Amino acid sequence: MKIFTHLGKYMIMLFEVFRRPTKAIVLKELILKEIDDLIIGSIGITAFIAFFMGAVVALQTSLNLANPLIPKSLIGFAVRQSIILEFAPTVISIIMAGKVGSYITSSIGTMNVTEQIDALKVMGINPLNYLVFPKVIAMLFYPLLIAIIMFVGILGGFIAAVFGDLVSAQDFIIGLQDTFVPYQVLYAFIKTMVFGIILATIPSYHGYYMKGGALEVGEASTTSFVWTCVAIIVANYLLTLLLL
Repeated sequence: MKIFTHLGKYMIMLFEVFRRPTKAIVLKELILKEIDDLIIGSIGITAFIAFFMGAVVALQTSLNLANPLIPKSLIGFAVRQSIILEFAPTVISIIMAGKVGSYITSSIGTMNVTEQIDALKVMGINPLNYLVFPKVIAMLFYPLLIAIIMFVGILGGFIAAVFGDLVSAQDFIIGLQDTFVPYQVLYAFIKTMVFGIILATIPSYHGYYMKGGALEVGEASTTSFVWTCVAIIVANYLLTLLLL
């Protein structure tokens, strides 16, 4: 089946990424550039989305608390659980598949079309190590971005709930602290690390092995987005089974 062919090529690519490393001084500059492009450059849009998602969760929870016996502190609890367990690590990763994944596929695909990858091979440089390895290392910092997203998402829920007169600040904070399990944060960060590797490698695979011209670069970007999302969702399910 074709899917097993792609899976085999993908595994071979992962092996080649770590062979014949580029000079350390060159890799350092490449890694810093990728951190700026992939991580720092994504803070703005992801934080904006997280803030309003936290606010929406607080609003929706408040609107569904029709029973007066249910404490208002449940709003803070719902915001914390939804942001930490699923929204920050999983939903943001799917959003990043569109932003970062498409960028990676199109940039490597364009280098493929313009024969820059062939030029790297002629110069004796391992193109997979030169192009993909810095992205993998940069995405190891992805949990730092998710930590910011968690804070901003909960802050958005707090502001919407308190300033929207849905709950008092004290009750919201009580909900945040209620039955808090620190392992859930570790669980989210472990998922994030796996998602980061997926975000760095699957789009790189589709960009590196694409054939054709400019039109095919666009098609490869779309395909990589779809398969990156599929991989993130499947990995999310398997990691939840294993870790929780």
